[in-house]
Amino acid sequence: MEVLLATLLGFFSGSIPFGLILTRAAGLGDVRKIGSGSIGATNVLRTGNKGLAAATVLLDAAKAVVPVLVAKAVWPGSADTLGGIAAVAAVAGHCFTPWLGFRGGKGFASAAGALGALAWPAMLACAAIWGLTLFVSRISSVSSLVSVVAAPVVAWALGYPQVIAPLIAIAA
Repeated sequence: MEVLLATLLGFFSGSIPFGLILTRAAGLGDVRKIGSGSIGATNVLRTGNKGLAAATVLLDAAKAVVPVLVAKAVWPGSADTLGGIAAVAAVAGHCFTPWLGFRGGKGFASAAGALGALAWPAMLACAAIWGLTLFVSRISSVSSLVSVVAAPVVAWALGYPQVIAPLIAIAA
């Protein structure tokens, strides 16, 4: 029962389409009609509103942080397992939100939030990898892919073996 509850908690938290909500509230219309058609922060940035894009990043990360922390608090005996399940479900909820016909964002900010809640030192290392990759490639999506794929290796190297399986699932 705990697995189902952690999954539902993560999925429905992750499914909140903050990019769409913020752009509509700001009178900028449907963010899905521009750029990549995604509801994420990079597409929100294409509206020209940096503040909304920053808010989208923070809220998309938070919607993964919250269910992980709640799962860890509610089920401390299974914190690693259920926190990981909530993390994967939150990213899945962002990418496949039922409120938008199971189409959402690409999940990078939510993945970063999930990693931060599971193993914050690994998240900091992955942020550095993202920044270095962005500096070299000049392409945000390449940086995102490299850091998400590197996350399980970074977690292992920094001594967080309990988060490797969820990170592999998120990367997949």
